[in-house]
Amino acid sequence: MFDDGNGRVIGLVTDSNSQITPAIAERFDVEVVPMTVTIDGTEFHEGVDLDADQFYAHFVDGNRPEITTSQPSPGQFVVAFERLIERGCTEIVSIHIAEAMSGTIASASTAAAIVAVPVHVIDTGTASFGVAVCVWAAGVAAGRGALASDIRRRVENLVPRIGTAFMVGVPMLTERGGRANTVDLDGDGIAVLAMSGGELEVLDRVTTIEDTIDVMSTYAAGWPDGATVAIGTSDESSNRLADRLLVALAGLAGVDDIVHYRIGPSVGAHTGPGTFGLFVFPTIR
Repeated sequence: MFDDGNGRVIGLVTDSNSQITPAIAERFDVEVVPMTVTIDGTEFHEGVDLDADQFYAHFVDGNRPEITTSQPSPGQFVVAFERLIERGCTEIVSIHIAEAMSGTIASASTAAAIVAVPVHVIDTGTASFGVAVCVWAAGVAAGRGALASDIRRRVENLVPRIGTAFMVGVPMLTERGGRANTVDLDGDGIAVLAMSGGELEVLDRVTTIEDTIDVMSTYAAGWPDGATVAIGTSDESSNRLADRLLVALAGLAGVDDIVHYRIGPSVGAHTGPGTFGLFVFPTIR
């Protein structure tokens, strides 16, 4: 929550698909509304009764569970909004996964019409940690007394400057979930993917998994100076590659900082164990 000194107190909300780190959520007092992840018929709420380690444990010994994800209900958003109102918020900024990829925006918008304070729902046009980057920027802006309209503009200006490059651990999950409609994951070699406007594209194809390190670090190096890189890991099998990526990035001029996040259930449901990659974005000040 952020008091601008003029009687306005702004609260921030996001969804768990943002993969927001505990540190960012705590720093900006963000309400995180959980996605529902259904595994072999059993429903879980991401970050509540299903964390990343518990999720990937369902894949041990080559098991391929049936997994679906669904957006939070409007009622869940109402509860989150009301918690902020009870803490004194007079306005709320709610920042979410792309409408093209999820019904989360619709649920948040329905809830926004019910509560007693203005709620500004922002479609980031992206997913996963790209959403957390937007929340991060919103928190910094709100902490400086920005109005909700200013926060929206900052997020909208930031989104085109957020890039991602990653390798999917289990392409079958991406295809089964409908995330690969615009790409061919069955082509020769290993696909290193990027995402733009909620659509996947093949950044490059490589021969070995280790070669993905070069592609991702080169991608990050092409960003303007003054960038932060967030490295995402799924399960234990991705840690070795992420460590190598960290070494490759550490020597790059123009990279101000490197942070880490976990690829949790609502993203891992579409990518599987072994997934790793990065987001790169202008350093948030």
